[in-house]
Amino acid sequence: MALSFDLRSLAVFVAVVDHGGFSAAARARHVAQSAVSQTIANLERRLDTPLFYRQDRRIDLTPEGEVLLQHARRLLEHAEAAELAVSELKGLVKGEVRIGIPSMLGSYYLPPLLMGFKSSYPGIRLTVIEAGARRLQRLISERELDLGIIVDDHTSTPMERYPLLREEMVVCVQREHPFAERESIRPEDFFNEPLVLFQEGYFHREFVDTMARRLDVTPDIAFQSNLIPLTKAIVRQGFGITTFLRRVVDEPELTAVPFSPSTWLTLSLAWRPSGYLSRAERAFIDYTIGQRDAL
Repeated sequence: MALSFDLRSLAVFVAVVDHGGFSAAARARHVAQSAVSQTIANLERRLDTPLFYRQDRRIDLTPEGEVLLQHARRLLEHAEAAELAVSELKGLVKGEVRIGIPSMLGSYYLPPLLMGFKSSYPGIRLTVIEAGARRLQRLISERELDLGIIVDDHTSTPMERYPLLREEMVVCVQREHPFAERESIRPEDFFNEPLVLFQEGYFHREFVDTMARRLDVTPDIAFQSNLIPLTKAIVRQGFGITTFLRRVVDEPELTAVPFSPSTWLTLSLAWRPSGYLSRAERAFIDYTIGQRDAL
């Protein structure tokens, strides 16, 4: 038997799942709860199967509901892409680009790029989301984020990408630290010092953890912080050392010393491998590629 679904019913169904109940879904969609309940009842009647288990004011998806949810999300996403594509054919441009950036890159590498894009496309709103590199990859692959800057390595989630820059990871120490006089520092010596590190999920921390596993050592982590100014302050006061991309270590009281052997990371602009990209998103990708040499 052929079934037809209207997108409004599917959107209500997804809202009930995402908001955890009929009342919350009704508030989110600005409709009466009775309207949500009736929509779900009609959907279940047409499918001749229950979509939710209802007990003790809680709802859970039935196996049939789980299957429908996967297809409903896909259909709604395609419908949104189709609407956007038609709108752009009439000369409209999506008004927002959401890009995820690790904090170290957002603070020291990308402000000129973001400001330059905004100057070239003043009608497009840029939303910058700060998160760890692995979380950004997950958000992109799950279609919760349009674009992101990632560390390109063999563990990266499959996605479209364009290499932007190659930067050296260096040891960051206070100017008076004995390491400041060295030409390079072995990883073994680095791990003999108290360390100030980002929390797990950031490429900065992943870089150190990977080195530690390779050497079979346990890092002496004195402080954990995702705040770059705080990390620098701790290093300046001599309570530990850390590692940064070279450009981040750019102040008189700190010294950047290369690892031995030197270590370089490739940073790439990434986006999901399939799916519709708006004109705004494509404009950002094209602009970024054109500005790569200026980064």
